Amino acid sequence: MTHPQGSWTGGALTARSFLKPHHVARAMFHPTWIPESLDPSVDALKRVRVIAGAVAAFGVYTFVEGGFAFDEMLDNAATACVVLLFITPLTVGVMLYLWQRSGAGTAGQLREPLVRSLKLLLLFVGSALGTVLIFQLGGALGTLGSLLFSLVGLWMGFFVIAGAYRISGNFFGTAAVHRCLPPLLATVTTWLMAIPDLVTGDLHGLGLAMGVFFILGAPVTVTGIALLEMRRLEQRYGIRLAAHPATLPTPTPTPTPTPTPPPPSYAPNGFVPPQCNPYAPSGNPYGTPPQGNPYAPGPQNPYMPQPPHHPQQPHGHGPYGG
Repeated sequence: MTHPQGSWTGGALTARSFLKPHHVARAMFHPTWIPESLDPSVDALKRVRVIAGAVAAFGVYTFVEGGFAFDEMLDNAATACVVLLFITPLTVGVMLYLWQRSGAGTAGQLREPLVRSLKLLLLFVGSALGTVLIFQLGGALGTLGSLLFSLVGLWMGFFVIAGAYRISGNFFGTAAVHRCLPPLLATVTTWLMAIPDLVTGDLHGLGLAMGVFFILGAPVTVTGIALLEMRRLEQRYGIRLAAHPATLPTPTPTPTPTPTPPPPSYAPNGFVPPQCNPYAPSGNPYGTPPQGNPYAPGPQNPYMPQPPHHPQQPHGHGPYGG
């Protein structure tokens, strides 16, 4: 497998970019080596999967608890980072074992994209844990220190939230290893968030039916979308999760159709007449008749010398002829 080389951000970051944390997050958490989506339908499924994952992470919890607790969110974010730090390599490791066991390829062939994905995972986890630490330290300092840490923490908060949106779509760039890994990791992660509540019976004060509905609604939705995404990858591009990436065809992203430019505003009813001179003669004006030069002489040679006052006459018809 080949992967594009170059810098992590592709030169997209400038000094002014740091004024907008979501621009920095887009460059850092969706680097240039992550492959593009194959077609708009798969990309649309990915966006729906990201939204469903966000609902699983924040929306259901906020609705069930009846409010949004910032301290509780920080604790949950720290816990989620630790879980991601273990569950992502574990899931990828299981798939590497299955691929290598099939005999179609080895793990060494995937070393480069695996290392890059691990770097992206560590970068996100480090940023999220660092943000949690900044907010916790800000409350233990004086007024000036608290204000400074609050500003830094606010920037980091927007940075991590925007990064989480990017990470939820590409799941640490694992599409560079295998196109089916991002939907698989999304499924595993959402179920891992729901299973502890089901096992411990923590239904957040709801009844059994409502508790199960709210806890399982998001992972079931994410799983359905992920399965549909993997099915389209298999049907349209021949990409199967069980196949080693080295044996898969190299898919070409579907080109986006170029939209037809609108007609100019002066065109009546959108019709533009042919852009040519309506009074120009048809054909080459310097070509042969009848489309040629209308002033050209006839078929005789115009340069043949002629007596100025005695034009040639047929025999017997001249002035002195018989």
